[in-house]
Amino acid sequence: MTHVSPSTGRSPTPCDTRVVPLFVWRCLRRLLSGLGVAALASALTACQPAPTPPLKVGMNPWVGYDPLVLARDKALLDTKLVKVVELSSSSEALRHFRNGLLDGAALTLDEALRLADEGVDVRIVAVLSASAGADVVVARSDIRSPAELRGRRLAVEKTTVGALMLQRLLQAGGLQPHEVAVQNMEASQHLTALRTGRVDAAVTFEPLAGAMRAAGFSAIFDSRQMSGDIVDVLVVHERVLARHADQVEALAAGWQRGLQAMQREPQLAAQVLAVGVDLTPADYLATLQGLRFYSAQESLALLSGHPRELGQQSEGLALTLQLMGLLKESPDWGRLLDEDWAQRLRGLQERQP
Repeated sequence: MTHVSPSTGRSPTPCDTRVVPLFVWRCLRRLLSGLGVAALASALTACQPAPTPPLKVGMNPWVGYDPLVLARDKALLDTKLVKVVELSSSSEALRHFRNGLLDGAALTLDEALRLADEGVDVRIVAVLSASAGADVVVARSDIRSPAELRGRRLAVEKTTVGALMLQRLLQAGGLQPHEVAVQNMEASQHLTALRTGRVDAAVTFEPLAGAMRAAGFSAIFDSRQMSGDIVDVLVVHERVLARHADQVEALAAGWQRGLQAMQREPQLAAQVLAVGVDLTPADYLATLQGLRFYSAQESLALLSGHPRELGQQSEGLALTLQLMGLLKESPDWGRLLDEDWAQRLRGLQERQP
C-alpha cells in the first residue's frame, strides 16, 4: 500500500521533510539494504543545494593591484568566496572579463570606462589607487620642460595610459601633436633608445624611470600633474553584483585587509611580492612611493554622492578620452556606480569596530 501524506494528499519522496517517521525509517532501510551506503549518501547529497563557486577576479602584474595578491597569500581573503587570477597583461584581463571568463577584475579607470562604452554592463565596486608620480616623462638633460620638446623625438608605449600621458604632456607644454615626433615602442626599449640617441624623451613609469634617472636622464613631467587620470579600480559584472553581493563584499574586504598588511610592513611585502612583478625589493618600494592607495572610507566617498564624486573627479579624463576617440559617449556614472552597493558598503563600515 502506498503511503499518502495527509497534509498534501500526495505520495512522499525521499527528500520530503514532511514525511511521517515510519516512512523515513522504511525508506532508509530500503536504501541501506538494497542500494548500499554510497547510494544513501548520494540521495542525501541530492537534497542539498550545490555550493556557490568562488568569484574569479583577474589582474595583470602591477604593484597597484598587489594588496589583493598579498591578501590571498597571507590568508586574509576567503578563498571559498573569491579566487584571485593573475594574468600576463591588462589586455588579457580585459579580454577575459569582456568574454565572461572573469567575474571581476582590477583595471585602470579608463579601461573600465571603455568597457562600459562598448556595452559591457560593468560596475565599479572599489577605488584602489592612483598614480602619484609613478608615471613619468624623462628626457635628455638639456631638455628641462615639456615646452622644450618641440621638434624632438618621443618614445611612447601604445597603451591608453601612454596616450593619456602624451596628451597631458603636450597640453602642459603648449604643444600640438604634429610638433613632436612620436615613436611607438615597448617601455622596456625606452632606455636603450635614449642612450643611443634614437629618441630625446620617453613616456615611462617606475621602476623603469628610476633606471633612466640613474643613467643621467631627467624627469620633466609626471602623473602628479594629471590628478584623477590614472586611477585603479575594482570592477564586476552587474549580474555578479546583483546575485552575489556577499562575495563581492568579501572581495572588497579582502582588498582592504591586504592593503593594511602592506602598509604596516612594506618591506616585508616587497620581499614577498617584488618577484611577481619582476622587480627587486628596492625597486618595488620605490614604485610604491609613486602610488596613492585609497582607504575604505575614501573609496566609499568616491563611489557615493549625487552626482557621484568619482564622476565629478574624472570629468576631465572622460572628456579627454572622447576627444581622443576612445569613448563614443559620456560615462553613465549613475549606472557604473551602484547606489545600493554604496549603501551596503556604508552599512558594513558602520558595523565595524
